[in-house]
Amino acid sequence: MHTNTLLHPLALRRAEPGDLPGVLTLFADTSEWLYRQGVRQWPRQGFGPERIMPLIEERVLYLLDDELRYLDPDLAAPPVATIALDGHADPEFWTSADDPGAALYVHKLAVARPWSGSGLGDALLDWAGASAFAAGLPYVRLDCAKANPRLQHYYRSRGFQHVRTVDLPHRASGALFQRRSEDLVTMAFRDLTLAELITAA
Repeated sequence: MHTNTLLHPLALRRAEPGDLPGVLTLFADTSEWLYRQGVRQWPRQGFGPERIMPLIEERVLYLLDDELRYLDPDLAAPPVATIALDGHADPEFWTSADDPGAALYVHKLAVARPWSGSGLGDALLDWAGASAFAAGLPYVRLDCAKANPRLQHYYRSRGFQHVRTVDLPHRASGALFQRRSEDLVTMAFRDLTLAELITAA
C-alpha cells in the first residue's frame, strides 16, 4: 500500500450535494490526464453538474476522503477518489441475455493523481464486489473504453473477465467486464456507508 494511505487515514462515505464542486474538480483533473494519455472515454473537461448531481441525489455516488483534511475546516480539498455503484445496467451494452439484474454496476471510478498507484482503485473494486455479495447478487460489472488496452488489462489483472466489446460509433466505451462478487474486507479505508443492501433498480 502506498505511503499516503499509511500517513493519511481514509474514509468512504456517500456524496452529499455540497460535495459537487470537489467531485467535478476530481473528474476534470482525471479527464485531462486521460486525454493526455490518448484516452477519450470521458469529456476532456470532465462532467457537467447535470451528469453528477443525479448520482448524488440517488445516493449511489461514494467519495473517499483524506480524514486529515477535516483538521483544517477552511481546506476545500477534492475527494481522494470516487466511485458510483448502482443497479443501472446500460441498455446499450447489457442485454436481457446478460440478466442485467444479476449485478451491481461500477461507474465513474476515479482516483486523484497524487494517489495514483496507491491501490485505492483495487480497494474500491473489492468494496463494490463485497457490496454486490451483500445484496445477494453474483456479479459486479463495468464498461470501459474500447480503445484503452491498458485499462482493460488492469481489469483483467483484478479478476474481471471480458464479456464482449460492443462497438457503437457514438460511444467511446463498450468493453464489458464482470467479476464474481465476494465477501471481501478492505483495510485501505474506513467504510462509513450505512450497512444496507443496495437494491438493483
